Amino acid sequence: MKNLKSCLTALLILLCVFATGSQNLEREYKGSFYYFWEQTNTLDHSPGYGLVRDRFPGNPSIASIAAVGFGLTAIPIGVEEGWISYEDGFERASRTLDTFLKLENFHGFFFHFLDFNTGERAWDCEISTIDTAIFLCGALTAGEYFGGEVAEKASALYERVNWNRMIDYRNNYFYMAYYPEKGFQGFWDFYAEQLMMYVLAAGAPNPKYRIDPVVYYSFKRYEGSYKGERFIHSWFGSLFTYQFSHAWIDFRKIRDRDGIDWFENSIRASLANYNYCKDNADQYTGFVIGWGVTACDGPGGYNGLLGTPPSGNNSTAHRVDGTLAPAGALGSIVFLPDRSLEALEAYYELPDLVGGYGLKDSFNLDLDWFASDYIGIDKGITLLMISNYRNDLVWNILMESEYIVDGLDRLGFEVERR
Repeated sequence: MKNLKSCLTALLILLCVFATGSQNLEREYKGSFYYFWEQTNTLDHSPGYGLVRDRFPGNPSIASIAAVGFGLTAIPIGVEEGWISYEDGFERASRTLDTFLKLENFHGFFFHFLDFNTGERAWDCEISTIDTAIFLCGALTAGEYFGGEVAEKASALYERVNWNRMIDYRNNYFYMAYYPEKGFQGFWDFYAEQLMMYVLAAGAPNPKYRIDPVVYYSFKRYEGSYKGERFIHSWFGSLFTYQFSHAWIDFRKIRDRDGIDWFENSIRASLANYNYCKDNADQYTGFVIGWGVTACDGPGGYNGLLGTPPSGNNSTAHRVDGTLAPAGALGSIVFLPDRSLEALEAYYELPDLVGGYGLKDSFNLDLDWFASDYIGIDKGITLLMISNYRNDLVWNILMESEYIVDGLDRLGFEVERR
């Protein structure tokens, strides 16, 4: 429920946004980059060299391989923006890949979370298909950008991934996870953030490890809408699911053999999320100034169920509690730029949300709650999408990869080779 204090806060923020201009986009862009540059293990001779903290300042001993994927992609951005030297970037990327060439793996797939210092499996976490794919997108981006030994190491990591070992060919679904103690768990049976997996798996350098395109065409494609055109939606309607694969792969102006335009799909999903937030601004004060409901930290801990309709079978799977993550709107800056920039300006009027790496993970104005942490994947999607919004940088780099173009081609997309 809204209270008087939170309502006045929202009103003052809107007045400030409309009255002033700022350099907040650059501030957020640079701050997001430095999360990855500074929250990385750079200790010489450390078996965890190149690992990126999953979050900071909380749980500093845990790294995630997805954060490393975003971090490897951050390096070319930093070089191009003049924040680091080419030589420093090359060394960081090359030595990070050296670490991964030595890490424990299952047919080329890695554990989701690792000890920041030792590189060993953290907790009893899973071998993760999607997080390995995010790491590989970063590795291939760095390899394409730097060439030489970085490209060779990235290719070596990619070549050893046996994608078919993580597929249940009884239903043609990727498994989500593998646990050494209990085997395979979960299926990618529904649309979500996993499009990159099919492209990587179809473009695999080793023909024996490539998937049959039927795997891509087998996951469920449920359609729905919210005050707009219909689109293929994810189970929880969480906005990041419409963003992650688009951070690396340029789906603009290409369609698969069924005619699906995934970029347009994400535009419609982003607009549905925006409209839902604005329609419910009378219930949640944060929705007055922002939008972009997505998985993030919340007052009760991390919440992966946050999203907006359509969701599930009948739009009952999503959860909404007024919590917003800046990465929600900013991760859609290539889809709805004006609305994303408006949210960015409003967020920077919240002093408790701003820190050394730009905007912290999330907030809930009705509960006067602000996250204390930055989360790697949320800073990552923010960084990469701002880069693509500004100059198509990440898209231009990775779309030079023959692996990616071959993967799209084998899946039935018509792609112009660059």
